[in-house]
Amino acid sequence: MPGFNLIPTEKIIERLRYENPWWLTKQIPDIYKIMSKRLYFDLFFPFVKEKSIRRALVLMGPRRVGKTVMLFHSIQQLLEENIHPHKIFFIGIDNPIYVHLDLEDLLALCKKSLNLEDLKDCYVFFDEIQYLKDWERHLKVLVDTYPEIKFIVSGSAAATLKWHSTESGAGRFTDFMLPPLTFQEYIHLKKMDHLIFESSITYGAQSIPYCLTYDVKALNKEFVNYLNFGGYPEVVLSEKIQSDMGRYVKNDIVDKVLLRDLPSLYGIKDVQELNRFFTYIAYNTGNEFSYETMSKESGIQKDTLKKYLEYLEAAFLIKVLNKVDINAKRLKRVTSFKVYLTNPSLRTALFSPIIESDDEMGNMVETAVLSQWMHREKLDLTYARWKEGRTEGEVDLVLVDDKRYKPVWGVEIKWSNRYFDKPRELKSLIHFCNSNKLDKALVTSIDQQGVKEVDNLLLTFVPASLYAFNIGDITLKMRSVS
Repeated sequence: MPGFNLIPTEKIIERLRYENPWWLTKQIPDIYKIMSKRLYFDLFFPFVKEKSIRRALVLMGPRRVGKTVMLFHSIQQLLEENIHPHKIFFIGIDNPIYVHLDLEDLLALCKKSLNLEDLKDCYVFFDEIQYLKDWERHLKVLVDTYPEIKFIVSGSAAATLKWHSTESGAGRFTDFMLPPLTFQEYIHLKKMDHLIFESSITYGAQSIPYCLTYDVKALNKEFVNYLNFGGYPEVVLSEKIQSDMGRYVKNDIVDKVLLRDLPSLYGIKDVQELNRFFTYIAYNTGNEFSYETMSKESGIQKDTLKKYLEYLEAAFLIKVLNKVDINAKRLKRVTSFKVYLTNPSLRTALFSPIIESDDEMGNMVETAVLSQWMHREKLDLTYARWKEGRTEGEVDLVLVDDKRYKPVWGVEIKWSNRYFDKPRELKSLIHFCNSNKLDKALVTSIDQQGVKEVDNLLLTFVPASLYAFNIGDITLKMRSVS
């Protein structure tokens, strides 16, 4: 078809001018200006400004966690720091108008539309870079060809992004992972920081800094809201979307990843089977699975199951947690494991919102707690499960020191006050700590807080909502320092 590829240059330049209103107005679009910055922005922006190392910055993360917004907030910050508006380019690679252009063509068109003599000290933002085939090769060439430009790219198809940016871009790319909203960020976005104050708790023989709450009932109400609607910035701030979670999250996040991103990345033939499998996992988030039972219940062959789990984990939809035994030793053959959604509100989108008294509340709280820990990179969490004679035991979260193969800590995640009154009933946790010479452990509750001693073991009880808040808070502080 003659001329099929040829969109007139002036039309493309028109589009570029539309996408870069600050060239004229010196302002980013109002829609982004009024949005609150994520707490992660202060960690991200220094990488945008970093020019002494010749590297592109790759912003990765699941769909709808606010990557594009983060790019616009970065542009706003650059403008506020008096970077000339004509030195900042933004290009949404997912727009079909750019489909037959490579990154260098787009740069040339930006230069042409502004009549620039050179591109010295420019900041170039490519959004949704995964829509460009072999993007990492193109980007690497640009980084080498234009050492005077800072390139910042974002992308949702996390699996390839992660893989490609480490493989092909070795030494040329800096990765920055933007996860779903933490509970701490949710409280911040909802402007409810007044519920929280900085204090300390007793953990073992020590007093450690910890955020506490003035009103645990109000915090718990927000926590349940977070379980249902909290992973995505847009959902948190829109009651309209909350009233139709199924349509918004399912269509925009689940379906696009399951029916489009993953099949195109991995050549999956039966997308409906993948969809059914994900729905099955989402319903059972926080449960222990084995390949045997999974295969039986889903009707999918074991080899295919393993691949699906890998793909879903690479797309940041699920997290697989591996098992250790009573002595915190990893099992040689992985036969069973736990699977969690990376974001509890995905379950609400597929099924229905939960309330505090629901049976699923325990698993959802566990899922939420685990999703806070996922913001820590290179943290290998496990759970413990064992059978000794007729007795079985389990501890929800165990961190193992990989150098010494010893557990560092154990946490029991409960949505109940029962164990605060009857700590001896935590038999598995007590047995695990005794077996591994641990003298302290943490247990979550609904709203009870304090320390109980059982046979020289000090159990610190903290409301689950506060525990979730603190994981996010401590993670941010740690990442700020590193």
